[in-house]
Amino acid sequence: MSRESDEKMLAVFLLLVIVAIILAVIGLTVSGMTFLLAIGIIVFLADVLLLGISLGRRRGRRPLR
Repeated sequence: MSRESDEKMLAVFLLLVIVAIILAVIGLTVSGMTFLLAIGIIVFLADVLLLGISLGRRRGRRPLR
């Protein structure tokens, strides 16, 4: 992957983490909005999963020594 695509991936990752945190805080503080907490947790877990998949693909295979 190129440096530009790495920077874009990092920006998207950080944006999704910030959105997940905001949704979780709103879900915890506003009465009747606890479903936003669940959505925030799901967004965070999906973001971490996608980051893991992209890092796994980027690493590729290394020859055995």
